[in-house]
Amino acid sequence: MFAGRGIPVDQFGPRLSFFLDCGLDAEYIALARVSRRIWAIGMRDVFGAGPKAQLYKLHTQTSGRSLIAAEFKNNLTRTATELILAYMNATNSCHSNSADEPFTTPSEEWIRLAAHGQAILLEESGIFKHTMNMLSGSPGMKAVERAVEAAILDEFREIERLGGVLAAVEERYQRSQIQNAAHRYEQQIYDGIRPSVGLNRYRDGDDDIPDVKLARIPRSKRQWQVDRLVKFKKKNAEKAKRALDKLAGAADGGENVFPALLEAAEVCSLGQITERLQEVVGRFRPMV
Repeated sequence: MFAGRGIPVDQFGPRLSFFLDCGLDAEYIALARVSRRIWAIGMRDVFGAGPKAQLYKLHTQTSGRSLIAAEFKNNLTRTATELILAYMNATNSCHSNSADEPFTTPSEEWIRLAAHGQAILLEESGIFKHTMNMLSGSPGMKAVERAVEAAILDEFREIERLGGVLAAVEERYQRSQIQNAAHRYEQQIYDGIRPSVGLNRYRDGDDDIPDVKLARIPRSKRQWQVDRLVKFKKKNAEKAKRALDKLAGAADGGENVFPALLEAAEVCSLGQITERLQEVVGRFRPMV
């Protein structure tokens, strides 16, 4: 996209970064290093990018999908394990999920415990002070790397066969793959193939809802936000119309909409911006 607009790859390439998930499966240990290799080769051989643009910078988030409400304190251990896997992947930054996320907005207590999990690994533990990419040279890890790389390249070939990323989106390929993977994951837990401690393994039979205070937004705060939005729209009505017209013109003319979008964000609500862009470019509705 950028190259098509005449921007040199070495100008924007070094600014790109990526966001990966990290679950409890062994494949996640290899995911980042395989992605880095594929990215570097593609940027070098396909786009002729220099060394800086070949670097694959990534942020990792521990897997919310692995967290369960049953005996939810075990989620601390799950998240800590995923943090270890993420750091073994030499992630550039990391986000650790809160143990109470399966049933409420995270509370301050559990947020602190999630953050302290990283601090203990990085500051108290000596595991990652001198060694990253542990296990990378082991035969077993090499086998996992090859399997992960083969699976990724298979996906690339299938998307290419469909006509590229946009064509695959129109065919809802990516959406169906995500849905199928989610279904397989849940079915494996239901069938007991995938162990989940406290759910299908070592369950104590207590199905009560965890005794944790659930987050609730008071009605007064909801109304305060509604009133605030009404005042904002009224105050910026004239400026908003001009900004939205400019944004719509840029989108309709195939221009770079980002400068106009930044201007609109100062005087328009997200809803106003979304509705106006939908008038120009339409609304994507996946095939069912």
